[in-house]
Amino acid sequence: MKRENKYIRQGLLVFATVCAILLFYDTLFGRHMILRFGRQLLSALEPVLCGAFIAYLLAPMVNFFEGSLFAAPMKKAREEGRMTSVGVRTVSLLMTWAVICVLFYLLASVLLPELYKSVLQLVSNVENYYNVISGWVERLLESNPAVETWVAGQMDTAYEKATTWLEKEALPQAQTVMIVAAGGVMSIVNFLKTMLVGIIVSIYLLATKERCAAHARKMAYSLFSKRDIHWVLRGAHKVDDIFSGFVRGKLLDSLIIGILCFVGCSVLDFPYTPLVSVIVGVTNVIPFFGPFLGAIPSTFLILLASPMKALYFVIFVLFLQQLDGNIIGPKILGDKTGLPSLWVIIAILVGGSFFGLPGMFFGVPVCACLYSAAAFWMEYRLRKKELPLGTDAYARDVPEAAAEAAEPPADPAGGKKS
Repeated sequence: MKRENKYIRQGLLVFATVCAILLFYDTLFGRHMILRFGRQLLSALEPVLCGAFIAYLLAPMVNFFEGSLFAAPMKKAREEGRMTSVGVRTVSLLMTWAVICVLFYLLASVLLPELYKSVLQLVSNVENYYNVISGWVERLLESNPAVETWVAGQMDTAYEKATTWLEKEALPQAQTVMIVAAGGVMSIVNFLKTMLVGIIVSIYLLATKERCAAHARKMAYSLFSKRDIHWVLRGAHKVDDIFSGFVRGKLLDSLIIGILCFVGCSVLDFPYTPLVSVIVGVTNVIPFFGPFLGAIPSTFLILLASPMKALYFVIFVLFLQQLDGNIIGPKILGDKTGLPSLWVIIAILVGGSFFGLPGMFFGVPVCACLYSAAAFWMEYRLRKKELPLGTDAYARDVPEAAAEAAEPPADPAGGKKS
């Protein structure tokens, strides 16, 4: 019997090895079936993932209503052995979505009309702004003949390329453009459908969040040994702490910055206030580079209308970012990621290169989780070797504790053993 089990294990090992080699070959040189299957699976699960993300963002609000308004019924339900009170959970969900609907109503009734007016004003002033930019360029070229010659050559080359593109590519692809435009309408419909299904999924997840967490812990206990389950759950709590603190905190921080920018720009009478506030608030979601990404196009828009107000806007944005970096951000975010500044920059660059703007946002908490796991493993190994954990102890090549451990013991005669 033991001999048969041995052969079965060897056969399974060979089979798994062959499958791994085939998958590796297909990923590098074949038809990429695994990647295509992964993309198709993600596309199919997109509404579920969207709903899970919405539920993850709204869970603290549901917990707040249950803990502050319905603490007694929830305590009674737990004493009776129930995970939650159905009535209390229903009322909390209704109150949560009522708050969300009110916020969206305020957004649609206050911000969106002003934003629409700003966009119309920008479009109507395009010709004036073009004349302003042309005047800047002409004055620059008049004072620099060499630059004028170079620009003239570049414009001739660009004109020839544009003419060739219109004749050989643009006209034959007109039908393709119409198809893409129709696809854009379908993409909007698909987005609305994804959001609708996502909201339904989020309501279900919020209504059964304790049971979902219990199922996840049950699966973890079934997959890992009793010795390892403590570290698995500890790691899961750490990941949740990093993601919840960063994602929720950063979104709230960006909302506050957008509102403060709207109020400040309205008081200082800057042009395109709603549009500028939206740009500053949205780009503030991206750590480190976000303030610069939002300030540059906003400053350029205001510069076209009034150079002096553009200077005032730069000063205002610098003040706003100092307020965010030193007061608002630390109060909301604290030190949830624990990442050094260099690793934040690396996470943003790598995440953005692979996944664009979403990668720039989620790259920081993902890198923070990996950084925390690596730090924990490194400290665990140092403890086993009885070495110091502080970084300052390693300023020299050999730490004192390591040197003492490596030093050979002295012999009874007073010397050292060779």
